[in-house]
Amino acid sequence: MANLKEIRTRISSVKSTRQITSAMKMVAAAKLRKSQDSIVQMRPYATKLQEILSNLSESLDSKEDNKYAQQRPADKVLLILITSNKGLCGGFNSNILKKTDSLLKDKYKDQFKKGNVSFIAIGKKAVEYLKRTQKNMISSHNELLEESSFNNVAQLADSIMKRFVNKTFDKVEIVYNEFKNAANQNTCSEQFLPIEVKSEEGSKINHDYIFEPSKEYIVNELIPKSLKVQIFKAILDSIASEHGARMTAMHQATDNATELLKDLQLDYNKARQAAITNEILEIVSGAEALKG
Repeated sequence: MANLKEIRTRISSVKSTRQITSAMKMVAAAKLRKSQDSIVQMRPYATKLQEILSNLSESLDSKEDNKYAQQRPADKVLLILITSNKGLCGGFNSNILKKTDSLLKDKYKDQFKKGNVSFIAIGKKAVEYLKRTQKNMISSHNELLEESSFNNVAQLADSIMKRFVNKTFDKVEIVYNEFKNAANQNTCSEQFLPIEVKSEEGSKINHDYIFEPSKEYIVNELIPKSLKVQIFKAILDSIASEHGARMTAMHQATDNATELLKDLQLDYNKARQAAITNEILEIVSGAEALKG
């Protein structure tokens, strides 16, 4: 059994750790409330816009009209990884990296072998992963997590859309954590380009739109805007998921520290009792020796 001084040192250390994790939990909870409000307000708008986009893509059948929905063999793939800039958030980042590895082993196995899979990293943890595994990272945008304004995200989206139209990439996917609640996040990969046309099989519904002012305006304004909103929503989802994961992880760490303190206090009491007993025995033995 450790001596009293060692146990006291450990108790002091665990108490300090518990104070830190408790403070981090409260900070994460405050940030979660704000980021959760943002994604909850954003999600219905983004979902409806995505539905309109899909219907528009179905009605714009010519390649000239529908340049963002051109289906071609996915020889060159771009994956956008959204992680966090900081750790201490449980499996938040590792789930993204596992999902990425799974995509490379299964879905894009042939492209990866040929070296035709490129990456854009949003978050320092994604940058570290890509550098460590020596994967083809063409750019990183960690600042988007600190200042997640729509205008900043729009610049990145413009760059990606131009590369798709110019056939630099044939397919673009976003890998991120979708926010469910404070305790649950869903790690998913979402196709960004080409636009998926979701028409029900066997459906005879024909989307007969009247374009005002013109099809060109729709293609040049509405469709790019909806694609920018799609990336912006993914980043907001990831930020809210990060704060939720960190709050949960710090809550568990605080509870574990509390349980460890109970065990250490019990050990301390046992060690103290043993020390007192030994001292009494020594005094009794000394007294008996003097009598003799």
